[in-house]
Amino acid sequence: MTSIDDLFKKPSLPSKKRKLDIQQDPNELYKSIKANGNGSKRSSTLSSVEDEDGDEDGLAGPELPPDMQEEVPDDEEGRFFGGGITSDTAEVLDFIDEQEQDKTTKPEKIDSAWLRKLALNFEKRISKNAELRAKFEAEPQKFMGSEADLDADVKALSILSEHPNLYDDFAKLGCVSSLVSLLSHENTDIAIDAIEIISELIDDDVEAEQAQWDVLVDSMLQADLLDLLSQNISRLDEEVESDKSGIYHVLGVLENLSSRPSIAELIGSKTETLPWLVARCCKKEAIVGQNKQYATEVLAILLQSSAANRKKFTEIDGMDLFLQVLSAYRKRDPAKGTEEEEYVENVFDCVTCSVDDQQGKEKFLVAEGVELCLIMLKDGKMSRSRALRLLDHALGGLDGDACCERLVDAAGLKTVFTMFMKKHDSEVTEHLLGILASMLRSLPGDSSPRIRLLAKFVEKDYEKIERLIQLRRDYASRLTPVEEAIKLERPSLDSASIDAMEAEWLSRRLDAGLFSFQAADTCLAWLAAEDDGARAKIQNLLGDRDESLHDIRQTLQEQLLGLQTNSDEGDATLMDMLSTLITFL
Repeated sequence: MTSIDDLFKKPSLPSKKRKLDIQQDPNELYKSIKANGNGSKRSSTLSSVEDEDGDEDGLAGPELPPDMQEEVPDDEEGRFFGGGITSDTAEVLDFIDEQEQDKTTKPEKIDSAWLRKLALNFEKRISKNAELRAKFEAEPQKFMGSEADLDADVKALSILSEHPNLYDDFAKLGCVSSLVSLLSHENTDIAIDAIEIISELIDDDVEAEQAQWDVLVDSMLQADLLDLLSQNISRLDEEVESDKSGIYHVLGVLENLSSRPSIAELIGSKTETLPWLVARCCKKEAIVGQNKQYATEVLAILLQSSAANRKKFTEIDGMDLFLQVLSAYRKRDPAKGTEEEEYVENVFDCVTCSVDDQQGKEKFLVAEGVELCLIMLKDGKMSRSRALRLLDHALGGLDGDACCERLVDAAGLKTVFTMFMKKHDSEVTEHLLGILASMLRSLPGDSSPRIRLLAKFVEKDYEKIERLIQLRRDYASRLTPVEEAIKLERPSLDSASIDAMEAEWLSRRLDAGLFSFQAADTCLAWLAAEDDGARAKIQNLLGDRDESLHDIRQTLQEQLLGLQTNSDEGDATLMDMLSTLITFL
């Protein structure tokens, strides 16, 4: 029989259940009965003897005989040592857990039925929010909950970007119009979220077919998306971080929409977006920020996509403003890898594509753009190659004669020919040849600027002509293997395949330097036609490799053949020029 001392020394087993720590009255604790490890009440009764004051009514002494003890059922697999449930109950609980796990892990099916349900809930959210806003206009706390729900539903629409096959149904259900209407919501946070979702849905990264993209975008345009975007860029304040993010998403939408030239023209002609972009690009910042850089990028896309946009850009003095921006970089380079570097490149792109048109050339001259470019060619670093490209575009075309004359009058011949005599990469050489070819074509005959130009080619024993011949040979060596490969491919193709391959073959030849090769031969043809000494020098240099003026004539004839299918006024003028040169050769 177990001794009373052993019973008193035996600690009770700790409970495995986590309990709330509650403060109780000491008397209650004294009177409470503790269960020991096996759940027996007997040891709890014995433990009460530990009270120092003793308890007359307490039980003491040896154990009660077995026949007087309260029967306690065997609990080896019962409440305390087991799980407290039967095996049948455990199976039921396991089954429920499996079902709940299946519900949480099984992906929801995204289809037309899902979209209809989503659309219905979305429309309800919009209606409820509008109703509560109208009813409790002066008590925002009563409609803020509905606004939070609406905001969550707007963000949930982003999943559609992963399922562009539903774009058509999304538009037919009227959700596109509802989503666009949220751009006019009084709460700018909801408007910004709607703009962000629109940007995601029409982003280039979305794997949507052109027809799917067109359906979605057309629906947005019908819902007056362009005007609402313009209104938002006017009301958002970039000093507020959330509004700054909203402007970024507006620019993202404009960039994506501009991938269709017709929409790019609408953006420029039907909204006030273009003037805002020009002003935003010229806004002074201590450090060029992301939105300023992005604004110049979007503006460059709009100008490249539409002649009407370029005209409007010059009409609102964009040319003058942007040349003022570039003047700050005539001797200073932006830090590499920064937003500022991309910003400067985008500003150059905007000006460069604008000078392709007559009005742009005129504004470029008035704003002294030629002089600025010449300063950059002398003193610039990062700006040098961009300024050269800008000059090439300004001097080119039918209306480039005034810019050509300005370059000569501004003492630009020395700068250009100094660069021409040095070795450069293919891009710089291409622009230099383009500038020389434009001046030879556009400067009036017997005029002072033309005589000065021809004198530069003649001076120092025709060294510039020698340079032209050397460049011609360099580009011929690059073109020859490409043209031989094309000759081998052509016989194995039928006429339809040949027509299909013409564009690719031309692209390969252009990559090998076809444009520069043709520009060099055009310059040589002009010089041979106008100066007897230059003609003799060219013949001698060509004769060193068994070549003649006939080879230059073939190059011009190939150019002429490529232009004969076009009826453009500029191409017609170029064709007349080439025909005349061919006659002289």
